[in-house]
Amino acid sequence: MKRVVVGLSGGVDSSVAAYLLQQQGYEVIGLFMKNWHDDSVTISNECPWLEDSNDALLVAEKLGIPFQTVDLSEEYKEKIVDYMFNEYEKGRTPNPDVLCNREIKFDVFMKIALSLGADYVATGHYCRKGEIEVNEEKVYQLLAGADNNKDQSYFLCQLSQEQLAKSLFPIGELTKPEVREIATQLDLVTAEKRDSQGLCFIGKVRLPEFLQQKLQAKEGQIIQIDKADSIYNSEKIEGISIEAALEFDAKKLAYTPKMGKIVGKHQGAHYFTIGQRKGLNVGGTTDPLFIIATNVETNTIYTGLGNQHPGLFKNALRIEKSEVHWIRTDLAIANGETMEVMARIRYRQPLSKATLFQFESGMYVAFEEPQSAITEGQFVAWYIGDELVGSGVIS
Repeated sequence: MKRVVVGLSGGVDSSVAAYLLQQQGYEVIGLFMKNWHDDSVTISNECPWLEDSNDALLVAEKLGIPFQTVDLSEEYKEKIVDYMFNEYEKGRTPNPDVLCNREIKFDVFMKIALSLGADYVATGHYCRKGEIEVNEEKVYQLLAGADNNKDQSYFLCQLSQEQLAKSLFPIGELTKPEVREIATQLDLVTAEKRDSQGLCFIGKVRLPEFLQQKLQAKEGQIIQIDKADSIYNSEKIEGISIEAALEFDAKKLAYTPKMGKIVGKHQGAHYFTIGQRKGLNVGGTTDPLFIIATNVETNTIYTGLGNQHPGLFKNALRIEKSEVHWIRTDLAIANGETMEVMARIRYRQPLSKATLFQFESGMYVAFEEPQSAITEGQFVAWYIGDELVGSGVIS
């Protein structure tokens, strides 16, 4: 009998995942990950992890499976929280959920599970795992969840073949309503529970307050750049190489305060991200202002009017060579090669047609349609059909 450790998070998805594995004849163990200690940054007095671990325990009791809690807050602080602060300090926007899956759930947690004699680790992610043979070798596929509305493959875009080999995604073939329906029939305490918001597992943390604990506030200017500014008319030089042309399309525009007008003040450029419109507190504009660039060196934020401002859009992005990651290593392209894919630069974004270009220095992803708010530090993931084959950090 194969043994599976399920990461019971106290939510409905992992609860139903545990039940389905039981039905499939696995020996199931429930494990709750405690990833957070510092209550000084949670918003309210409710202690989300206590409530969640309690719900996870009730589910395990109802299903009659063994249950325990593991405290991973040390590893979480080191691998996720410190990484977040470092990224924000550099003026980049991290994605803790993608990292949490790569570094915590499918690494530290997985090692604990395997040490308990588990054959697999299972989570309540809406995605599916495929298995094919390539040159007589077993190759694992990460496939989109059947529920288009809830597909979470993007969050697992940094997993490896080794991690996928040991993973199971029991609810990947179901839709959210079907999952809730099963939980309701079983009378599970989590059946009606709302989906968790906030950082994976930290619970209700307000990001700006959280960041302010480590990153000093300092006042700077908010500059508004006109959509007709000449910076948007610079022409690509004729006859340059494909790589140089892509570099031109992907590069950051060099804004200076002289180009625009001061419309307000902010408390620190590193608290803000490209494409953001909330929290600027600048009134009296005809359309909302969107952040088109931040400069942490000069502590300046550049904004543009409306969500169609040219400063929001780019056709291409770059990934450092060391940050290119293939789940399907057998499909990786070599220097000078290209690949047609469908790609997304954030969760829940519809997939867009794109071409990958691999060079000695790194990879470019060129989109058929200009993309809004391509953000440094976030992940771009690329698909062939409904299979996520690779990803990388936007540089």
